[in-house]
Amino acid sequence: MNDVTVVRIYVTEGGGRHEAIFKRLHDVEKMRGVTMFRGIAGFGVSGEVHGASLLDMSLDLPVVVEFFDTPERVEAVLRSMADLLPAGHVLTFAARIR
Repeated sequence: MNDVTVVRIYVTEGGGRHEAIFKRLHDVEKMRGVTMFRGIAGFGVSGEVHGASLLDMSLDLPVVVEFFDTPERVEAVLRSMADLLPAGHVLTFAARIR
């Protein structure tokens, strides 16, 4: 078993920040793996709801970018990516690979 840190970054599709984060994790940081999840609806501290209905043509859906690695590697990556990460939208937690 290996101890790792899991990171979840909460953003919306609008503005393409999720794509920039994904590209950076792949091209520059060379993470072992990254997954992006698109939500059907969500809201944060502001209370503004991000979602879509069949009648809504704009896509500003919530997106979660998730990755994991050793705790030391994760801390280094988060420091190097601080310019891309929205304050208060990054969650980290300890986990084990089995």
